[in-house]
Amino acid sequence: MQERNILQYLFITLKGMGMGIAEIVPGVSGGTIAFVAGIYEEFISSINNVNLKTFKVLKQDGFKAFWQALNGNFLVALFLGMGISIVSFSALIKWLLEHHPIPVWSFFFGIVLASVIFVAKGIEKWNITTIVIFIIGAVSAYFITTLPPSSNTDSLAFLFLSGAIAVCAMILPGISGAFILVLLGSYETVLGAVGEKDFKVLLTVALGCVFGLLSFAKVLKWMFTKYRDITLALLTGFILGSLNKIWPWKKVLETRTYGDKVKVIDDLNVSPYAFEGENHILMAAITAVIGFALIFILEKVASKEQS
Repeated sequence: MQERNILQYLFITLKGMGMGIAEIVPGVSGGTIAFVAGIYEEFISSINNVNLKTFKVLKQDGFKAFWQALNGNFLVALFLGMGISIVSFSALIKWLLEHHPIPVWSFFFGIVLASVIFVAKGIEKWNITTIVIFIIGAVSAYFITTLPPSSNTDSLAFLFLSGAIAVCAMILPGISGAFILVLLGSYETVLGAVGEKDFKVLLTVALGCVFGLLSFAKVLKWMFTKYRDITLALLTGFILGSLNKIWPWKKVLETRTYGDKVKVIDDLNVSPYAFEGENHILMAAITAVIGFALIFILEKVASKEQS
């Protein structure tokens, strides 16, 4: 576990807040923010510390040694930041997406586009294999963003599976956990359970998330250790392919009504000039540039912290 001071943990909390804000927006992954902020591999490694071996340390050497082996301070600071964002900014992000969708989507489009460049820079050697894997990742992510949502499902077994798959998407740069829930048809069930405090559903989804997080983190850590360039090429492709989901200008093709709410379930990307309504091109360009620049500012900050 790295030795850090309070200020450094505060920065980790702020990075967690960035991850939390990204997860609120369907189509944007918190894993992308973690990668750019320079904490992705530590995040994956720390999750992998949650195992029987670490809990044996608790029994043999006491809580302090266990907490160090777990990298507990890092995980608490990170998840605290994510929790603060989700609780504090959910309503604001929802309002912005409803009333100012084009500037907001443009901002996140700039962030994700810059992330493609940033993650690709980490690949030490481009060759036929990494190029093919990059293309596979991009095509796969693009295909996922075009899938229609499933009908709402409330089976506990399916909700467990949904939680496991969605949390894998959450830690995978380029794929949004919220969007995966929409595709699986579990988004409205989970959202309703939060509002109605249905703890049976929430506990089921939470257990699925824990299972998926611990399982998938092991796979990712192994991939980074054994095949770093290939893994980065795949993640770069995922992030590039996900841009289709967050293109700001869309034509609504089909909606679905959930109670008193109308949700868009199928849309089509169009050019700003073919958009039906005010296209806000200048504002979109400004917010996209801000989002793009923000990624490289985060990169500079992360580089200074690690030096």
